[in-house]
Amino acid sequence: MTEKQEMYCRKFVELLNQRHAYIEAYGRSNMSDTTIDRKASALYAKPYIQERINELKAERNIRMEINADYVLNRLVEIDQMDAQDIMNDDLTLKPLTEWPKVWRQYLSGVDIVEIAGADGAVGALKKVKWPDKVKNLELLGKHVSVKAFTEKKEVSLSLSDDFDELMNADDD
Repeated sequence: MTEKQEMYCRKFVELLNQRHAYIEAYGRSNMSDTTIDRKASALYAKPYIQERINELKAERNIRMEINADYVLNRLVEIDQMDAQDIMNDDLTLKPLTEWPKVWRQYLSGVDIVEIAGADGAVGALKKVKWPDKVKNLELLGKHVSVKAFTEKKEVSLSLSDDFDELMNADDD
């Protein structure tokens, strides 16, 4: 493997983009985007390039301690998130410092809108966006091989008359 091919593999693992990895490794050299895409795609398709990219990804996963257990644990944490962890009984939000770490890590967003009433009173509308729990449950189910989320595909075939005749013909 050449130095440029190795750089391409490393940049691909970092950027997850064939074109950008190719440009980082080989430069643009006044090539059109179409030419770069074609060359990047051809390089990416080579078996030894795929093998090296997979090696680099595996090395990164070991460094980052990311494995199936890690993924499953994160999915379980999200599944166990409970609104009671961040809200008081009167439906006001607890101070952020009282929120469990899981909420601070996986929260999709918080919208706070101040509302002024006709009497001059000011209130706030707070909207907490949490991860998609149904999608999370689906990912959990796929991870532990629950067949509840298996997609079924129906296929119908139309055989030609020639094929039917061939299949029904008597052997001579």
